[in-house]
Amino acid sequence: MHRYTTTAIVLHWLIALLIVGTFTLGLVMTDIPGITPTKLKYFNWHKWAGVTVLLLAALRLLWRLFRHPPAYADEMPAWQRGASHGLHWLLYILMFAVPLSGYFYSLATGYPIVWFGVVELPVLIGPNPELKAVLKDAHYWLNMLLAALVALHVAAALKHLFVDRDGVMARMLPGLRLDSTPKEFP
Repeated sequence: MHRYTTTAIVLHWLIALLIVGTFTLGLVMTDIPGITPTKLKYFNWHKWAGVTVLLLAALRLLWRLFRHPPAYADEMPAWQRGASHGLHWLLYILMFAVPLSGYFYSLATGYPIVWFGVVELPVLIGPNPELKAVLKDAHYWLNMLLAALVALHVAAALKHLFVDRDGVMARMLPGLRLDSTPKEFP
């Protein structure tokens, strides 16, 4: 069994950390009552992180299209391979859908996004109260779906690490051995 490339590993963990951080920040900022300087700052950070996730996801998808992931362990049942493949593609779709829904939601509210306060993103739609409501709901539910799928992904990874002990987790986690001997894990 082989490991993912260093580029794929770095992009995976960087995007994972950004998604968890952006999701958490989204929950925190929406719980702040009223309009405060802190809330506005958090909204900007949330938008900047979302744009960064979108850009890194695009880079990761391009990388994956030209560098196929390593094969699964021979012992892995076909249904698990299929489920893993499907889950990964759903995660890719959501890595685009969540930030794009947030981007268009922000535009529909009349607030353009200026990435890190420097790069103004194109204003593709104007303020639109009807679309704003639809995009707000879409952004929320896409986030909830992404959170659920990330939890499923983590649960599957932990199953491979602690139950199956098949080396699958070692493909993406540096420091673990790639063989599938029981001594592989503490």
